[in-house]
Amino acid sequence: MEKNQYIVALEIGSSKIVGAIAEKTSAGYLSVKHLQEERHLNSVRYGIVQNVENIKSSVNRILKNLEGMVDGRITQVYMGVSGRSLHSIVSEVNRSVDSTEPITKELIDRIIHDATSTPIRNHDTVDIVPRAYYVDKVETMNPVGQFGSTIKIKVNLIVAKPSLKLNLNRLMTFGIPVKDYIVTPLAVAEQILSESDRELGCMLVDMGAETTTVTIYKNKALIYLCTLPLGGRNLTRDVMTGLNVIEETAENVKKNINNPLDPVNVSDVRIEGLNARDAANYISARTGEIIANINRQLADAGISSNDIQSIVLIGGSAHLGGLQQKIEDTIKVNVRKGQNPMGLNILNPEINRLEYIEVFSLLAKAAEMIEPGETCVELNKYVDGGPKFDGPVPAQNDEPTPVQESRTTKAKKSEKKKPWKSWADKLSRLMSEDDMSEDDQ
Repeated sequence: MEKNQYIVALEIGSSKIVGAIAEKTSAGYLSVKHLQEERHLNSVRYGIVQNVENIKSSVNRILKNLEGMVDGRITQVYMGVSGRSLHSIVSEVNRSVDSTEPITKELIDRIIHDATSTPIRNHDTVDIVPRAYYVDKVETMNPVGQFGSTIKIKVNLIVAKPSLKLNLNRLMTFGIPVKDYIVTPLAVAEQILSESDRELGCMLVDMGAETTTVTIYKNKALIYLCTLPLGGRNLTRDVMTGLNVIEETAENVKKNINNPLDPVNVSDVRIEGLNARDAANYISARTGEIIANINRQLADAGISSNDIQSIVLIGGSAHLGGLQQKIEDTIKVNVRKGQNPMGLNILNPEINRLEYIEVFSLLAKAAEMIEPGETCVELNKYVDGGPKFDGPVPAQNDEPTPVQESRTTKAKKSEKKKPWKSWADKLSRLMSEDDMSEDDQ
């Protein structure tokens, strides 16, 4: 009988770090009930880790807590990649081929690999996403098996500043390696957008604390990805500066205005000592700027709002009152909130929240990538009639696991220690020592 696989994913955001474990059965059923998060300020700026040591400590605590939840040892993790410098670049590769031989998958893979042969200044390629194939100048969905004399492949290179991935690597220096890096916005798009979304045209907008990532699909292909250095925290800071209050106060006021994007109709009341309408004026102005930048990405992608049928809105700042309607009114495209991946069963209602959509999408994507028989967690094993043992059960010739000494045993260090022949002997001795310790008290 095949054992269940465990998948561990980490998402490092500008306001919080989230780690989660999913369990995948041999039948492919995927579920999650264990999640840990830590909030932080200023250690990650615009999605890029600044204070490596602080975030490393948070990651270590999160993984240790997750280990306790599943009673096992995490051996590897899947890490999400996102941040300010993440964006797509279109690259084309043309190749003459033997028209008497069918085009193979191996040939396609080699051509796609050639697309990364030219270095991009000050950027590393994080992922490669095919966009379109042409055989003898005719576009095709799948060239494998076709015959032709020329083939052209257009791909999206997903690139970022070297520091983005480098600092993520620096977080994992305590013995748990990164199994693979997954581009977070692509994972989310794959897991929550429908096939018709990607075919008819869809813009996925992930509005976080300090960045907003725009991912655009058309004709079932990724055509554009860009990360804007603007997010919900910009709204908070405008209120801080304009009304001379601390960030916590400004954040609470922002969250407690029903629709801050319609300041004319905001009630003239005071929230935490501030006039709600005054705060709404600052919030509305900055949000208008962010929406204008989102709208501009359509032109940068070479399309217009007429080329997409929907906008899907996710991210912690997507819950701002009135934001969905404001985007819809500005861009003239239907807007809806994104939902957690359908293929992932969330067993714990306390974590079944849209704010975790990124890490849930990473788990679902990693579950597709993990090889049969692989796992990210080694469960602790038990010996019949004996105590818990952390890690694999020792072989016959292994040394016994050290056990904490009682006070009586410590007092008799000069006595020669006899090896335990079995777990039963070990348990018997432990019980007798505990009795002695109680008598000594």
